[in-house]
Order: sequence, then C-alpha cells, then structure tokens
Amino acid sequence: MKPPQERSVLITGGTGSFGRAFIRRLLADDATPRRIVVFSRDEFKQSELARQIRHPAIRFFLGDVRDRDRLYRAFHDVDVVIHAAALKQVPAAEYNPFEAVKTNVLGAQNIIDAAIDAGVSRVVALSSDKAVNPVNLYGATKLCADKLFIAGNAYASGTPTRFSVVRYGNVLASRGSVVPLFRERAASGGKIPITDERMTRFFITLEQATAFVERCLGMMHGAEVFIPKIPSVKITDLAEAIAPGVEREVVGIRPGEKLHELLIGEDDGRRTIDLGDLFVLQPSHSFEASRLSLEGAAVPDGFRYGSDDNDAWLDVEEIRALLAPSG
Repeated sequence: MKPPQERSVLITGGTGSFGRAFIRRLLADDATPRRIVVFSRDEFKQSELARQIRHPAIRFFLGDVRDRDRLYRAFHDVDVVIHAAALKQVPAAEYNPFEAVKTNVLGAQNIIDAAIDAGVSRVVALSSDKAVNPVNLYGATKLCADKLFIAGNAYASGTPTRFSVVRYGNVLASRGSVVPLFRERAASGGKIPITDERMTRFFITLEQATAFVERCLGMMHGAEVFIPKIPSVKITDLAEAIAPGVEREVVGIRPGEKLHELLIGEDDGRRTIDLGDLFVLQPSHSFEASRLSLEGAAVPDGFRYGSDDNDAWLDVEEIRALLAPSG
C-alpha cells in the first residue's frame, strides 16, 4: 500500500453528505492524497462542490455505479475506493424496488469487478444498520451488497485488492435525515411528525463517520465488517432537542420502518470481536480469516447490539449540543 500522500482516492457518491465531509477530511490531513476523484452522476452537485472546495488534487468524474464500463475508466490509476453511492430512502426503495437493486446490488458487483481488474488496493464499502435483519428493500439490498463485498476477497485472491465494509447508524443532520424535516416544521409553526414515540435510533455525526472510515481503511486486512460503538437516541428526545415544547403528531410507522435498529444481530454475535471502541464482524469463511481476531475479545453468548438496549444514550442537551452550528 502506497503512503497516503502518494495515493489516488476515489469516492463514489462523492457529492453526498458523507462524500463532501470525507473530502474535507482528506484535504485537512498532513498527507493529502495526490488525487481525489469525485465519482457521481449529478453534474449540478459536482459544479456546486467544485465552487465550494477548490484544490488541485480534486478531479470530478461523471458516472453511475450501474455503468460498468464507466467504472473501469474511472478506476484507472486509483489506489483506494470509498463506496458511498447508494439509493438510501426507505419509502422510495419500497416503491421502486428494482431501481434500488440496480444501484445498491448490481452497482456493488460492478465496483468489485472494476476494482479487481484495475488493481485497486483497498475498497471500503459503507453499509447501514438497516442491513441487519432487514425488513425493508433498502436494508435487503445493503445486506446483499455487504455479502458481495466480503465475498469479493475470494475473487481477488492472488491480487492486491482487498474489500471491507463499514456499518453504522443514522448520520445526525445529514441530507435525508429527519433533522431537517423537524427544523422545517418547527420554523413554520407546524406540528412535529413522530412515527412512534417508542422509536429509537443509533446516531453518529458526520465527523465521527468520516474519522471511523479513515481509521478502518488503515487497519483493514480484508473481509471485515467494522462497527463503531455509538450512542442511541429516542425519537422523542430528538424532537425535543430541535423543537422544544412544539406540539407533536404521531403519524405511524412508514412501510419498511422498524421501531428499533440493529448493528449486530444475535446470529452475527457468534463471530463478533470487541476491540474496545468498535466491534469487528469476522469473516465466516476460512479463506477470509482476519488477523484482527487475534487483537480482540469475543463477545458474550447471545450478544446483540440494538438501539433499544444500548449502553450509551444521548439526552436532549447532548443532542442539542451536537446539532449546534460549529465555529
């Protein structure tokens, strides 16, 4: 693996919330990559990002992960791929299921094939808590994609290419999260829509997410699923933090939603190791054995990591502090 300052890093979905934050993180490092390739399908968002972040290392590459040939061209001379592109909206995926399959599943296989054939050294794919025991189409596609990326290490045997997955929960205040909706309703004087007052979610900030992905990129051997230890939030506390005292309206759970999310289910607990501030899901096949298993401790029998029985919770004031504008 090349030193950081000699690498060419490509980010699929690079104009999204994560992509923008990760680019800023790379540019803030002492060893900025020699090239940062923003791969996405929306030329307007690329032009916006080009105005916001000006740096000679950044390249913009229009394309879609569904387009295998375009990925082969984009991956030329690329050392690291961060795969963040996905169709993520649960209701949209429920209504347009095969569109989600084409991007999240077939697109994942295109990434794998292009990375191996182009000699990319490392690929980190971003996953979701919704991939664990999925009840919606989006989660099912992410579970399938996770399996594809882990199995990609077998197809890459004898090559320098390695694949790993990073799985975390909702990104606080990211585009598409409930935070902008709550803020909009509060500003307009409307009621805050609550799907179910019992609902809980895992939350992570963009800064924490990008730092975790960068860390996992450095420690991966291939075929691991990395899971950070992050706090849970009650949906009622989130509403109170954003719009204190504003009337709420219970609107019911949408198709494909859960009351609580899982980052590790009981069945996966048997192959989970604890590395202190993160968990690692070990590969289930012998040809994918990870050396990280020697560094961590096995979790107890029956272990699960759910947003409802988490050890760490954010209260209203902590949520409000995280949502406050920086600087």
